[in-house]
Formats: sequence, C-alpha cells, structure tokens
Amino acid sequence: MDKLEKIKEEVLGCKRCLLYKSRTNPVVGEGSSRAKILFCGEAPGYNEDKEGRPFCGAAGKILDELLVFAGIKREEIYIANLLKCRPPENRNPLKEEIDACVPYLDRQIEIIKPKAICSLGNFATAYILEKYGLKDQVQGISKIHGKIFEVKTLFQNVKIIPFYHPAVATYNINMKKTLKKDFEVLKNV
Repeated sequence: MDKLEKIKEEVLGCKRCLLYKSRTNPVVGEGSSRAKILFCGEAPGYNEDKEGRPFCGAAGKILDELLVFAGIKREEIYIANLLKCRPPENRNPLKEEIDACVPYLDRQIEIIKPKAICSLGNFATAYILEKYGLKDQVQGISKIHGKIFEVKTLFQNVKIIPFYHPAVATYNINMKKTLKKDFEVLKNV
C-alpha cells in the first residue's frame, strides 16, 4: 500500500474530532502523487461530503475553469483540504478540528513534495503560512491573494500562493476576474 493510500485508510476510520459523526464520506484528497502544485482548501462542502471528492460542486466547477485558463490539467495537481470531514452547515472549521486533522495534510505535503502550494481562502492560507514559518505574513485573503511567498525548507524551495476560495465567485460573479488575474500568477510560476 502506498503512503497516500495509507492516509486514506486512516482517514476512513478517523475519530480525532466529532465531525466523523455527521459526515457521509470523508474527503481525503485526490490527484497526482508527483504533483508540482498542491491546492489546499478549507473543508468539504455538501457535494464533496456526498461524493467523497474534493471540489466537485459549484466551487469545483470554478476551480476547473481556472485550471483550464492557467493551462493546468486537474490530474497533474493534488487537491486537499485542512479538514477531511464537512463541518455542519458548512460553518467555519473550529481550531480543535483543524488541530486534529492537519497531521493528515502535513503528511500529504511531505509525501507529494509540491513546488507550489496554493491555499484557497483565509483558513487554509493562515495554516499554510504558519506551517512554513510565515505567521507574521498572515493577513486577510483580500490583502495577500495572488502574492508569492518563497520558502526554503530543508529539502526544497516551496512557493506559497494564497488565492481567494473559488466559492467566492459563486456569490459574486465579478470575483471571477480577480480569480483569473491571480491564476495568471500561477500560470507564470
């Protein structure tokens, strides 16, 4: 069994927080184990919980459009979330839920070793920036979206690029322009 498959098995039986009680399917993540780009969202939504796949609802359609726009194939990237289970009513993740779940994400990042991590939204951005020692750079996504943060780790250099969560364009269609502009940055990286 490969390492990502092992994480999936662990998540399927996970009871580290109470979200396991209300989930239909945990959403472990999907994509290439050799992806150069890892996208990190916040948590599964309604459709993701039903299907057990990340970004398969309305926000996923927008993400797919943005990937096509940037000339990136979905099967070449890896998509994960901070939380593997959907919070009730899509509420924000609680600190204790994030703390309980991110060891899975940390292991996914360690296995995949992406060259770029694209955080989607405030929660994912705050976690990823803090993880890489950039806590002093954490601000609201409206201030830092589309910026590139370069980090040197023991084994490689990683670019962290915060983006608005694609769901923002489902509420405000005008945000699609901003998302495309941000994905131009990724296209050039």
